[in-house]
Amino acid sequence: MQAEHVDIASFLSEYAPFDDLPEDALNHIACQVEVSYYRAETVIHEYGDDISDLYVIRSGAVETYRRDGELDNRLTVGGIFGQMGLLMNRKVRYPAKAIEDTLLYCINIDIFTEYCDKYEAFADYFEANGTVRLHQAIVEQADGNDLTTAKVKSLLHRDVVTVAKDASIQHVAQIMTDESVSSVLVTDVDKPISDDPEDDDGQVVGIITDRDLRSKVIALGLDYAQPAQQIMQTDLILLDSNAYVFEAVLAMLRDNIHHLPVVVKKKPIGVISLSDILRYESQSSLLLVRGILAQPSVEDLAYYARQLPNVFVRMVNEDANSHMIGTAMAVIGRTFKQRLLTLAEEQLGPPPINYCFIALGSMARDEQLIVTDQDNAIILDNNFDEDKHDDYFQKLADFVCDGLAQCGYKYCDGEIMASFKKWRLTKEQWQQQFAGWIAEPKPQALLNSAIFFDLDGVHGKVKWAQELQRFIAKEGRNNKRFLANMAANARNRTPPLGFFKDFVLEHNGQHKRSMNLKRRGTAPLSDVIRVHALAVGSRKQNSFERLEDIIDAKLLPDGKAQDLRDALEYIAMVRIRHQAWQIEQLNEEPDNDLEPHLLSPFEQRNLKEAFAILDKAQNFLKFKYSANSGIK
Repeated sequence: MQAEHVDIASFLSEYAPFDDLPEDALNHIACQVEVSYYRAETVIHEYGDDISDLYVIRSGAVETYRRDGELDNRLTVGGIFGQMGLLMNRKVRYPAKAIEDTLLYCINIDIFTEYCDKYEAFADYFEANGTVRLHQAIVEQADGNDLTTAKVKSLLHRDVVTVAKDASIQHVAQIMTDESVSSVLVTDVDKPISDDPEDDDGQVVGIITDRDLRSKVIALGLDYAQPAQQIMQTDLILLDSNAYVFEAVLAMLRDNIHHLPVVVKKKPIGVISLSDILRYESQSSLLLVRGILAQPSVEDLAYYARQLPNVFVRMVNEDANSHMIGTAMAVIGRTFKQRLLTLAEEQLGPPPINYCFIALGSMARDEQLIVTDQDNAIILDNNFDEDKHDDYFQKLADFVCDGLAQCGYKYCDGEIMASFKKWRLTKEQWQQQFAGWIAEPKPQALLNSAIFFDLDGVHGKVKWAQELQRFIAKEGRNNKRFLANMAANARNRTPPLGFFKDFVLEHNGQHKRSMNLKRRGTAPLSDVIRVHALAVGSRKQNSFERLEDIIDAKLLPDGKAQDLRDALEYIAMVRIRHQAWQIEQLNEEPDNDLEPHLLSPFEQRNLKEAFAILDKAQNFLKFKYSANSGIK
């Protein structure tokens, strides 16, 4: 070797992970090193820049930063940076700047990747082992994105302001002026409080905003002495304090409201307004909701729906996590249903009885992606008379299901749609249906439970859907035989891992040499989580939120619920990025079938780890739930 290469090898041998390399490997890397020089205060690379080298500091000092500009680390001689960009997608994750005159050794990504694959100690230095490595990848994936990390409780900077329902309107205005708030919550101290905090809204019965004072009092010349309850809004939309900021944005767009009470177990602790979250609102996907509600016909909706793939890709490029993307796609899908139902009622006339149109499956769980079909049903008033009312609801269901198909939501192959009469039942009949499935968990009943037990009210009497959720939670939790059978059913779809932890791929058909990330990944994970959620009586629908209830109930050994969360997030994001890549790069119909060779070695290892977590979780179900003894 030349003298300078000997010097480089000698230097590298003093620092991990190079000190564990064989001498010939160390000498080889030394001969391939390139040298770069940066003056003090010079930017080395920005966030999102392409990156193709690992950097080792020979002399000087470097600072790395998080995406929001916050200092992440200060490195000196022997320090290494750039590895996360190389391991993820060859894009800079942590911007770097020389704070002194700095000399860097640059190691090309080809050598870096070769050595990670060839030398275990070298790879372990950059990639933590097992679930720790997977968790670090998840954290890195979400780093710096306020929408995915900021919770609404962080926007509350004052206590909640309330007034009694019989307070005068003038008193309300005075309170709002004195407190410098644009809204107050109205309370009824005589309202009984339920023993079950999940069922109760406390004693808050309404909200009054400055808009109510303008439009309902000043504009109409209403007597200021009238009580507050005369002008309050009673149909409250409540947001849990642990909800993310993006969920508040979605709720405001979906329901066209400007104020949201924030609650802890239904007890209000504050109110956030549109002005509180405008700085978080993206000018991309979320605004699509408003456009959907403005479309005058099915044809216009179908044309408008063509924007959805671009919206999906934009969210992926903005580094949204799977929870945010799944929620946004579900809200958009529900909004299409809501608009179609409104158009149907305009065409058919008002419904003869009350009803609730419900979403099922991934849309109800807020886990919907760009590739989806439609699962829906109708809850009818108990006064339903088939001879008098069925024709109306058949036409309404056909209108909506056909309209959804035109908007890109395919007909359900399993015929789980409101257009089929068997999925239009009264509230009492639905309870009997669910009770029957739980009491007699036959194979078809278990399949139906996995779909229908994830439900969400979309239009009409949406509280009926909440009542069914409550019914399912109480009945399912108390039936050990049902839980054991659901647990057995949740083990049917296994992850695509072989005995030696290699990927098991399809051998025939259109998707040869690929694996279905939904059927063999996210879906069975959701099944596992659903069983645990039923066991603890959770009424949540989203898998991540169900895991919070599972953690609170201490049902699983320490760390296992976090593993499930990380595995679900990682597989979902691989699936999401695959679909976005198909749309953006190939201009083709996205699907769930991925060929592993398209992933980097780092991504393949993490995906295998996520699948391994699923495999262990399915095996754990055998231990946790027994048909003979119930929950262990």
